[in-house]
Amino acid sequence: MKSPAGRLPLRFSTQTLLLQLGVVLLVVLLSGAVHAWLTFERLGREAENQALTLARTVASDPSVRANVQAISRQAGTPPPAELKAGPLMAVAEGARTRTGALFVVITDETGLRLAHPDADRLGERVSTDPSEALAGREVTTRNTGTLGPSAGAKVPVFAPDVSSGTGPRTVVGEVSVGYSTESIGQSLARDIVPIVLTAAGSLAAGVLASFLLRRRLQRLTLGLEPEEIGALVHDQVAVLEGVDEGVVGISADGRISVFNAAAQRLLGQPDLAGQLWQDAPVPARLKALTLPDAREGEAVELVAGEQVLVASARKALHRREDLGWVVMLRDRTELQHLTRQLDAVGTMSTALRAQRHEFANQLHTIAGFMSIGQHQQARDYLERLAATGPLKFPVDQAELLQDPYLQAFIGAKGVEADERGVSLRIGPETLVRGQVTEPQDVTTVLGNLIDNAVNAAVAGTAAERWVELELLDSEGDGGGTLHVVVADSGDGLPDGGNPEAVFAEGFTTAAGNGVRGAVRAGGGQGLGLALARQLARRRGGDVTVLEPGNVGGPGAVFMATLPGTTTAAATARKD
Repeated sequence: MKSPAGRLPLRFSTQTLLLQLGVVLLVVLLSGAVHAWLTFERLGREAENQALTLARTVASDPSVRANVQAISRQAGTPPPAELKAGPLMAVAEGARTRTGALFVVITDETGLRLAHPDADRLGERVSTDPSEALAGREVTTRNTGTLGPSAGAKVPVFAPDVSSGTGPRTVVGEVSVGYSTESIGQSLARDIVPIVLTAAGSLAAGVLASFLLRRRLQRLTLGLEPEEIGALVHDQVAVLEGVDEGVVGISADGRISVFNAAAQRLLGQPDLAGQLWQDAPVPARLKALTLPDAREGEAVELVAGEQVLVASARKALHRREDLGWVVMLRDRTELQHLTRQLDAVGTMSTALRAQRHEFANQLHTIAGFMSIGQHQQARDYLERLAATGPLKFPVDQAELLQDPYLQAFIGAKGVEADERGVSLRIGPETLVRGQVTEPQDVTTVLGNLIDNAVNAAVAGTAAERWVELELLDSEGDGGGTLHVVVADSGDGLPDGGNPEAVFAEGFTTAAGNGVRGAVRAGGGQGLGLALARQLARRRGGDVTVLEPGNVGGPGAVFMATLPGTTTAAATARKD
């Protein structure tokens, strides 16, 4: 953006540098001026004190006092020629010459000059007021006389007859001594060299500090102007707090710099800004995304609380400067719910298609009996259908399932298992008196456990591949509880069977030895068992390992408890 005059405005860092240089220069000049002024005042006071000492010495000279008294008693003032050749002139000039004073002047009681460096001024009244000294008081002065500006002193000359008495003193004249301020200036000129050198050194140090501060300011602000920084802050607040995706910023020193509201909600944590990233209470898989050997931009699924999240991390760079990491979090919980619903619908559709095909075959059989007049055989065939059900799934003891939803779902799973060479059977202890009221949750848990068991059976070393399923419902205050036990012929849990390890987020053996680990429904990301357990626990139940299993079979045994997923048995009987 250009200035009104059409010129590009100075950058803020340049303005700051110029302002600092101006301040440093002003401070140095003021300090130098004050120092020079104080030095000048000190030299002036020293000159006044020196003049006062010399004036006292001259005024106390007995010959001076006597000669001044003698002249004061005469009628009139001696002519200049007589004064020039007189003893007062000799004393004054001798003192001036010895001390380097600008002048040593002696006057009578009326202020007329009796001794003066300029003989032509003898007999004339002094140019400066002598009244203070003629009144008997010593005084220091700075003024400009006939010989130029000076710093000096005036001392009264007392009559010698009372010099040692206690009576009143008689003032018969005064002595004025002055030192030229030009000589003070010369002394100051000698002292000013250190002042100038000190000021120059201070100015150089200030300029260097200003340049260093400018560079640091540019580095801290990344070369941005204040307006740009303000706009970025507003944009950051608007974007970070306005999006539904979680954003976590990690600075180059490993601290959390940004933790927006969506990240707090998705991870179930308060604002963690300022904490060390490695010490933050977030899932370990999330921290692993920012490790040096992590692949940038790789998306992983993880479970946080009741949320299924997709996380990715990218390096934040600005002009090749490493600013840290940015971790993005997206909520996939609803998508997971929709996926589970579609899985359930797909399973049921498969069962319905098989049932429709089987039902059509049965109708053709009945039609054949009727067309040939075998009415009794047709009646017997219908009775057998009524006893065994209209559809025969490859599931052993499927007649133990009374709930039509469970019949269709497990039957479809039996078809899938049979295609992979695994026999799915219902255990003899199965007893479900109520009806399923939460098919989506039952589909998620039961389907994950069955799929997991089928995978383990396929990968196992046992000659006979099977999965056994037992279901039992019980009554409760909030509805019936469905208990599920799933066993398989696989090789059991890996590494001696740590029961809790298989429920850890990310645990999977899908690409390894094939033993029970991640669920196929979890996308091979090690989320299936973790999701199943979380869903069960959210309902007040659980998913646990009853037996870890052995190599060569039998395999692991899992149990799931799902409260509130079936109607009470009494209600089911009324219906």
